[in-house]
Amino acid sequence: QVQLVESGGGSVQPGGSLRLSCAASVRLYRMGWYRQAPGKQRELVAFVTSGGSTNYADSVKGRFTVSRDNAKNTVFLQMNSLTPEDTAAYFCYGRLVPTSAASDYWGQGTQVTVSS
Repeated sequence: QVQLVESGGGSVQPGGSLRLSCAASVRLYRMGWYRQAPGKQRELVAFVTSGGSTNYADSVKGRFTVSRDNAKNTVFLQMNSLTPEDTAAYFCYGRLVPTSAASDYWGQGTQVTVSS
């Protein structure tokens, strides 16, 4: 059973920064983050592959940076210039098999709240 353990998150004022971390129990091809705000669908934030390729939602480009430490099976999300619209539960995500959504795994979620 693949496990994803998240850390980080919390409350911050607009313009502030937070860093999320997620450690996987195995090496995953793709690791990243989704988020879900109240009343909204879960959406992709960013992911990075084991080869270093990245993908970002347009809403976070230039503000968020996803990275990973392959030796530690860990993915990070550095979030800068946070706005209230970034408030959501953030879920770590990992894909074991490149072409199979059936091999997706999820963390338990961590809350990020941006408020003055």
